[in-house]
Amino acid sequence: MSGAARIVANDIDPIAGMAITLNCELNQLNPFPILTKNVLDLEQDKWDLIVLGDMFYDEDLADSLHRWLKDCFWTHRTQVLIGDPGRPQFREHSIQHQLHKVVEYSLPEPTRQENNGLTTSTVWEFQP
Repeated sequence: MSGAARIVANDIDPIAGMAITLNCELNQLNPFPILTKNVLDLEQDKWDLIVLGDMFYDEDLADSLHRWLKDCFWTHRTQVLIGDPGRPQFREHSIQHQLHKVVEYSLPEPTRQENNGLTTSTVWEFQP
């Protein structure tokens, strides 16, 4: 993670933590700490950048995440990048009014077939 002084990965699923470690090894990166607690329930830390992907699949989680991201942005001026393949829960969420499209990628055909017709994934910058 080029130039970062500190990196922490977060996923409440310990298997995802193992996948993150494996991904680091495959990409010849030094493994970094992985937090398997829900960061939304912890005391807010100061982050320069938050990158998250495909997290708006549940309305309650999306609402909690939206509040947490706003707090991070307004308290610490944290930059937030969100990747999402266009799931309905994300497209219909109120966060849409606070997003700026950074880039859109076409999904490979096998991924399209696995994801019920989703054809692209977009990276958004959150700007409340």
